[in-house]
Amino acid sequence: MADTLLVGIDGSDGGARAANFAAQRAHDSQARLVVAYVIEWSPYTFNTPQENEVRHKRREEEIERAEKEVIAPALATLKTHGVEAKGIVRHGHAAEVLSSLAGEEKASQIFIGRRGLTKLQALLFGSTAGSLVQISPVPVTVIP
Repeated sequence: MADTLLVGIDGSDGGARAANFAAQRAHDSQARLVVAYVIEWSPYTFNTPQENEVRHKRREEEIERAEKEVIAPALATLKTHGVEAKGIVRHGHAAEVLSSLAGEEKASQIFIGRRGLTKLQALLFGSTAGSLVQISPVPVTVIP
């Protein structure tokens, strides 16, 4: 069975660099590549049933938009470079979701960009990359 590599992308330049780096590693080692996009989503809800229904609808729309605008173009770019990849979109805390996906997909390594789209948030609360390095069950390569 081929090795599996996981790369987290977010539509940023850093995410694109991480995807390119992971794609090269996957190509060189004939590994399977999983490309993941995580929509930040708090599990804490104090809503009425009607608000939860609207929230669920919005969540489904976000997943559809992420698949169309982020995952599909990334997979198409990888395919032009000879790398077949699987795309996944999930909601949750990015570091926790990527760590969990590593287990689900039996990934041997995770790649992620050092900085994504939320630079201010990273400065205030810590970066996804920093959190992932601390909790990941597999090695994490952070791409500058």
